[in-house]
Amino acid sequence: MTKSETFNSVWDALADTPEQAANLRARADLMRQIAAIIESNGWKQSEAATHCGVTQPRINDLLRGRVSRFSLDALVNIATAIGRRVHLELEVA
Repeated sequence: MTKSETFNSVWDALADTPEQAANLRARADLMRQIAAIIESNGWKQSEAATHCGVTQPRINDLLRGRVSRFSLDALVNIATAIGRRVHLELEVA
């Protein structure tokens, strides 16, 4: 019988280091917020791509939650293209 591990989050389970988990968590959070903006504006993927300054397949990746296909830098650029400012806060772990 194998011993099961317990993790604080799915990101901790997927990542090899706490730093990687934090990066995944930040990217996923930005992706969720951008997806919510796209949805609230009622944009089709092609419209969202135009507003975000990326291709429609990139929007599809974003809306499907494909975190591994986006860097924090790319997500900040998308957020800026749709008129948002990214604000980061540090919390005690």
